[in-house]
Amino acid sequence: MNSWQDKNVLVTGCTGMIGSWLTNKLVKNGARVVGMIRDHVSFSNLYQEGTIQSMAVAYGDITDYQFVNRVLAEYEIDTVFHLAAQTIVSIANRSPLSTFESNIKGTWTILEACRLSPTVERVVVASSDKAYGPQEKLPYREDQPLCGRHPYDVSKSCCDLIAQSFYHTYRLPVVISRLANVYGGGDLNFNRIVPGTIKAVLQERSPIIRSDGSPLREYLYVEDAVNAYLCLAENVHRLEVMGQAFNFAPHRPYSVKEMVEEIIKVSGKDLHPVIQGRGALVGEIDHQYSDSNKSRQLLEWLPQWDLAAGLSKTIEWYHRYLKEVKGLG
Repeated sequence: MNSWQDKNVLVTGCTGMIGSWLTNKLVKNGARVVGMIRDHVSFSNLYQEGTIQSMAVAYGDITDYQFVNRVLAEYEIDTVFHLAAQTIVSIANRSPLSTFESNIKGTWTILEACRLSPTVERVVVASSDKAYGPQEKLPYREDQPLCGRHPYDVSKSCCDLIAQSFYHTYRLPVVISRLANVYGGGDLNFNRIVPGTIKAVLQERSPIIRSDGSPLREYLYVEDAVNAYLCLAENVHRLEVMGQAFNFAPHRPYSVKEMVEEIIKVSGKDLHPVIQGRGALVGEIDHQYSDSNKSRQLLEWLPQWDLAAGLSKTIEWYHRYLKEVKGLG
């Protein structure tokens, strides 16, 4: 690929945090973007940034094959970014069937429609580092088995393997992303560590850590995540890339406590976290971090944002959101 100009691009999950940033970047790069939307999420970055005005929208469910097939055909889609998923671990634990329906059936429906489409030339499927599940050997490498145990992790293991099967069986031009924890403006699930902590410090409250603060994670700024997706799509035609999975991570894990303290430091507030729990939360993997040398070597991808810079931009976004949208500033 030389340019996104005038490419017909489908983004599922475009109202999500990463999806909204990706859609905005594609629109700015001249792509003709179609977004699949099931529920109207008025506070999504997609609406706040006005991107929704510069794209086409198809309202429907990704598990509806006839709907997906119609969208691919009528908009002559060339590139598909499949990001739509139920991504909240606590909801997956409480309601596994709806999570499996969205994440697993949604993936095979999208891929089967792409397989039969005469116009689709590349597909990027969003898996996750959660697909690896708990592993004795860290960091995660792409050649390790996918061993999800809890509902959300299992759903990502499944969608990852399904995507691989469509390449190995049908030679569908698909590639798979396994990103570390992505943070940035637009994540409205305030039970997550980054938005929840930022909301607390902006309201001059001590952040609450629900674990004992020891679980390790890597944190990838959303603009680096968007660049990872674009990089995958631009390289999927290469034989050494097609059908492959790629980790994307900054190679620097932080404990939950360290992350909360870093947010407080960047915010400039004089606060201290309150630690409430012991160990990792139920349904959460204790330690997670990845080796992304494969993406750095084959794709020449590198993260451009260090943690302090990414958190500073993220805090700015939530300060504006809480003040202007929610009236809590």
